[in-house]
Amino acid sequence: MTINPSLKSRLATPEILLAPGVYDALSALVAEQAGFEALYLSGASIAYTRLGRSDIGLTTFTEVADTLARITERVRLPVIVDADTGFGNALNTQRTVRGFERAGAAMVQIEDQTFPKRCGHLDGKGVVPEREMVGKLKAALDARASADTLILARTDAAAVEGLEAALDRAEAYLATGVDALFIEALRSPEQMDAACRRFAHRVPLLANMVEGGKTPIQDADALQAHGFRIAIFPGGTARAVVHTLQGYYASLHAARTTQPWRDRMLDFDALNAVIGTPELMRIGQRYD
Repeated sequence: MTINPSLKSRLATPEILLAPGVYDALSALVAEQAGFEALYLSGASIAYTRLGRSDIGLTTFTEVADTLARITERVRLPVIVDADTGFGNALNTQRTVRGFERAGAAMVQIEDQTFPKRCGHLDGKGVVPEREMVGKLKAALDARASADTLILARTDAAAVEGLEAALDRAEAYLATGVDALFIEALRSPEQMDAACRRFAHRVPLLANMVEGGKTPIQDADALQAHGFRIAIFPGGTARAVVHTLQGYYASLHAARTTQPWRDRMLDFDALNAVIGTPELMRIGQRYD
């Protein structure tokens, strides 16, 4: 694949990479058209949109792989994909990495939570022993077919064992040879600075911005000033869509027509322009 080396090269530059959350091919397409350089396929958003459920470990490897494949078939941007805990032990993690790589992942994120995992900004998380996670990361690195498929190690230990333990875990994970680190649910700018002081000069660090979550929301420029090189807003897309749908459906139910909402929606031709229907029809005519 040609997209993976571009992500590796992009992360070698000092400017922070801003990746919005997506959950299907349509959201990915609109994000690409908005001018982003990379996308983040959020496991939480897949749970929200495909299952109508919470991010508590209900999604499966096959559901994420299928969603990823549909996205990479439609857009050219590199996709960072949330692989949760690897969906099992070290051998499951290897299957996950191989499957996601075949489906077009540019970077695969693996976390150290116990199963069933839960959203990193929910209370009551648990983490596996450090040694177990190190083994899973080594398995993930061995499983990839190309070194340009990047492995992102995430630790949720800050909320369970404290910040210093989380930083020590991140140190052990970095020693396995992973390509980037993600220390989840840092609770203050001071904790964010502490993580960056220890790691930012050695490896790309990811900052996770969750509206209403544990970590203070900052814009990408402020995150870059801390030292982060990847910023994700993973669930904001789903939250924005749900907010819009609540208003749209309430209006339709009350007015019994979409007319009051027309200035806040695309018409038939405008939506077809977004998804490329005219070009698709022209391609089809070649085979008439």
